Amino acid sequence: MPRYAAWLPGAVLAAGCVLVTGQREQLVMPLAAPLTSIPQAMFAMPGHDVTIDDEQRRVAGMSDYVYRVFRRDSLDVFSVYVGYYDYQRQGKSIHSPKNCLPGGGWEPMSQSVQSVTVDGRSHLVNRYLLGKGPARALVYYWYQGRGRIESNEYRVKWDLLRDAALSGRTEEALVRLVIPVAPDFSGYKGQKPVLPDEVKKMMTMPQADSLAQRAAVQLIPEVMRVLPKAPSAT
Repeated sequence: MPRYAAWLPGAVLAAGCVLVTGQREQLVMPLAAPLTSIPQAMFAMPGHDVTIDDEQRRVAGMSDYVYRVFRRDSLDVFSVYVGYYDYQRQGKSIHSPKNCLPGGGWEPMSQSVQSVTVDGRSHLVNRYLLGKGPARALVYYWYQGRGRIESNEYRVKWDLLRDAALSGRTEEALVRLVIPVAPDFSGYKGQKPVLPDEVKKMMTMPQADSLAQRAAVQLIPEVMRVLPKAPSAT
């Protein structure tokens, strides 16, 4: 681990205290277009919108969202979630998927960053693998807003505090892709169970990575289209 990693959170917190001392009133930034206008179908798969219940929405604190599951032959292939915050403050801010996704027996197995190229520009997004027994799920996520696409959560916090102090703008979106992956029985003890047909159709890890990268390339400009225009001095 780099030597600076131990003191980086404290440095961000200290800098945040300095910035917040002079923080101006936060502007509420409406979307430029509805979140539901992002692709209704991707890769010849129709999307089906899912409603998040009121309690989950209250806890998450987003101003607006779209949660869309894409299916092929009645099989859920992947899902897209975009949660938008028209401004952020204590109690109304983006929750890291690293804290929200594990649960219900799912545990984090690995985390890394993945580069995706959109219109000739490279962007880093988070790649997160979850496991529950032999079950696997691949997650790609990133933060998008105020003209930026960011994976590093310390940088996200720093930019948020700085922009809050300088321009009064804190709007941002969390974009998340989840792809169920074929079970991994490599460490399974005992006879391999008979798999139902829908499980047999699930993607391998390389296929899931390929799909996630292609979906990210499509989603980044679509999300940018619906977000408020970036501040002129960012």
